[in-house]
Amino acid sequence: MVVMDNATARVIGHCYHYRENYACSYGLFAQLKARGLEPSAITIDGNINVIRALKAAWPEITVQRCMAHIQRQGLAWLRRHPKLEASRQLRKILLGIADIRDDQGKQVFISDFIDWEKRYSSFVRELPSRDKVYGDLQRARSLIVHALPDMFHYLDDRNIAATTNRLEGYFSLLKELYRRHRGLSKKHRQNYFAWYIYLKNGR
Repeated sequence: MVVMDNATARVIGHCYHYRENYACSYGLFAQLKARGLEPSAITIDGNINVIRALKAAWPEITVQRCMAHIQRQGLAWLRRHPKLEASRQLRKILLGIADIRDDQGKQVFISDFIDWEKRYSSFVRELPSRDKVYGDLQRARSLIVHALPDMFHYLDDRNIAATTNRLEGYFSLLKELYRRHRGLSKKHRQNYFAWYIYLKNGR
């Protein structure tokens, strides 16, 4: 798990765990808080445990949901060529996320989704969730419903990143280099990541 300063692309905190659960997340945030870090905002994906840990460490922090994650996950659940009209219409709404650059774009997105909700939400919620396709459509809807309150903070404060793409790029390079060292023990993996971050920050 890595916390990066978006303005400088420097990693300011990290921990090695197999899963981003509440315990490891809060442990990292508590360490950063003890060092005097008081962030006003953070951009993350939708991991509920991480969000809970953030709010526990910094109750007033603004949580910006990563727009790229919302779009990518929603489109994956809806599939490329959905058969249901509700899925096709929701897919069109999600495809417009990357183009939202101002309040007008925000209002169009919200209006389109509200219209979709009025037309399809009852139908979608009544679908049998055990069916994979229907269940994924319900998950795509739920994703937007729960993310919507924290999707557009970046429009009010240009210092807030709309996506975690900068961090994703950092991880992509790290993963590519790490693949050359497969087979490392857990301790050596931790040391590898720690040294990589330390040396990268020093540049």
